[in-house]
Amino acid sequence: MKSIILAGGIALAFTLFMTPAFIWLFKRVGWGQFVRDDGPMVHHTKRGTPTMGGIAIILATVIAVFVAKFVNEEPVSNSALLVLFMMVGLGLVGFVDDFMKTHKQRSLGLSGWAKIAGQGVVAIAFAIMALQLKDAEGWSPASASISIVRDTTIDLMAWGPILGLILFVIWIYFLVASTSNGVNIADGLDGLATGSSAMSIGAYAVIGFWQFNQSCFAEVAARNCYEVKDSLDLAVVASAIVGALIGFLWWNTSPARIFMGDTGSLGLGGALAALAILTRTELLLIPIGGLFVIVTGSVIIQRVYFKLTKWRTGTGKRVFLMSPLHHHFELKGWEEITIVVRFWIISALCVLTGVGVFYMEWTYA
Repeated sequence: MKSIILAGGIALAFTLFMTPAFIWLFKRVGWGQFVRDDGPMVHHTKRGTPTMGGIAIILATVIAVFVAKFVNEEPVSNSALLVLFMMVGLGLVGFVDDFMKTHKQRSLGLSGWAKIAGQGVVAIAFAIMALQLKDAEGWSPASASISIVRDTTIDLMAWGPILGLILFVIWIYFLVASTSNGVNIADGLDGLATGSSAMSIGAYAVIGFWQFNQSCFAEVAARNCYEVKDSLDLAVVASAIVGALIGFLWWNTSPARIFMGDTGSLGLGGALAALAILTRTELLLIPIGGLFVIVTGSVIIQRVYFKLTKWRTGTGKRVFLMSPLHHHFELKGWEEITIVVRFWIISALCVLTGVGVFYMEWTYA
């Protein structure tokens, strides 16, 4: 419990007090936001605002986790290292994308295929290590079974070791790509992705701590216990990320003085997916990350409807004034802060639903 509080506090202090230094530095090196010409007109005032603030979030998280574990004289577990690996790995993919945008002064960085390849490399490495990094008792951080609130009977290894591993890697890549791109799509208004990510990842601080208290690996196994390795360390990492996001939100809320960029959004999405995989709550990502599902769904609906109507009539039509969904409400005249707060409320309700499902399963199983 001390590690959870300490990690969150260190990360919060780091981003709260050190982010102004990153703002100054990024202004000096010219890492400013490039704004799309076809976006809402109010966004043109944000041109040149320092971006890549995700660097501060990732640094704060990594430092906080290692310091908290060192102070408590505890080793950093494989599970915690895997989450940090995913966060840093996808953060690097986002950094390359952000750097290309700022260097070339255009709204497009990495090509779609290049970004997919980068996410794939990180996801594949994570998937293999999550199964192979076993402890002395032979337990690996991840399971090859598809999980909802805990592992189900759908075991991908039932198809054989080779095909099972291939299916597992594909499943992990799908989760990682979906979640990281979902957070990335939501990062369109000041503080929107930051606040929503803090809520979603905060849910895993609660879930990890609960799983630790009800662990099957305790000296006396609790009723309906969880076979999750290093669940307390997963809660520590989640707490560190939440602390980093809260401190960063001080500078990222409207009017933002710094943006997290793809460096932050892809890294946060990867961390969220990794926490779900290692806590064996993969499909619980749907309600916990409900806001990201909604905004991503709005983009899919917009594109599919446009292509279908263009194919049938020759003129493409749109469901929304602009996608993702938050830009639709901007063009309808809503104030940015109004959209952000209302979307935060939606995110909070989704997170509460997910945590509620998790607790209800334990209660009635």
